[in-house]
Amino acid sequence: MPTAKPVPPSHASLGTVRTLPIARPLHWLALGWQDMRRCGGISVVHGLALALFGAVLLTVAHHRFWLLAGAFSGFLLMAPVLATSLYALSRALMLGEPANARVVVHTWLAWQREHGSKWSNDYWCMVQFGALLALAGTGWVITSAALITLLAPVPITTPLEFARHVVLAKQGWLFELWLAMGGVLAAPVFASTAVAMPLLLDRRVTLLQAVLTSWRAVLANPLPMALWATVIMVLTLIGLLSGLLGLIVVMPVLGHASWHAYCDLVDRASLPQRDTSPIPPAAAEPS
Repeated sequence: MPTAKPVPPSHASLGTVRTLPIARPLHWLALGWQDMRRCGGISVVHGLALALFGAVLLTVAHHRFWLLAGAFSGFLLMAPVLATSLYALSRALMLGEPANARVVVHTWLAWQREHGSKWSNDYWCMVQFGALLALAGTGWVITSAALITLLAPVPITTPLEFARHVVLAKQGWLFELWLAMGGVLAAPVFASTAVAMPLLLDRRVTLLQAVLTSWRAVLANPLPMALWATVIMVLTLIGLLSGLLGLIVVMPVLGHASWHAYCDLVDRASLPQRDTSPIPPAAAEPS
């Protein structure tokens, strides 16, 4: 744990965020790799599931690259939600508890049992956040598809045509416009999600508190978080270019590393903790 310089919270209900060295994301990556190895198969299954989902996207849209490009990038916007149980596994390891399938089941079912008000700081806020990210991802898929289909000089159906007529086009600014619009959407989403989902999982805070804390963590650490975003993009690209096989390892490592990023960036001591106990076993049948 580095010597951290506290950044005073702008509101008493927000956790204090720390400023970290620029290379700190590489430490998160190393810790993520260690967690994946310690969790074993239950962690790798998450990567396999995401790789299979990517394969389904390829199968459905392999002749519609105008849709595929937006679908994959929209899928990445949802990654912080899809990695929720990886955060829970890393938390279990940190607490010295078993990191197994029971933790995963508890994580994904807790919101059904533990919400009273739809706008309070209970597990329902995680569902709200997931819905907002899904909406953002869908919006980008539609925007991306519209840009490519309406502005490309020829119909785009394959990756080769996308590279030839969009990426390497000598005339027009379609690729630059596509990248710029993607960046306009991705930057605020990254700032909003950098630590928000692990924070919602770990502490009893509202959705607004989690998002504001995430923004403050990013603004307090612009260079480390820029490096972290670059690491995420590069490793994800490697996973995609490896025929999706690399995602089996890349996604769990990034998920576990994101938990350690949250623990490093946010001083959690002042925030009320959520119940981390697993699902209680069913009561025995009376004889």
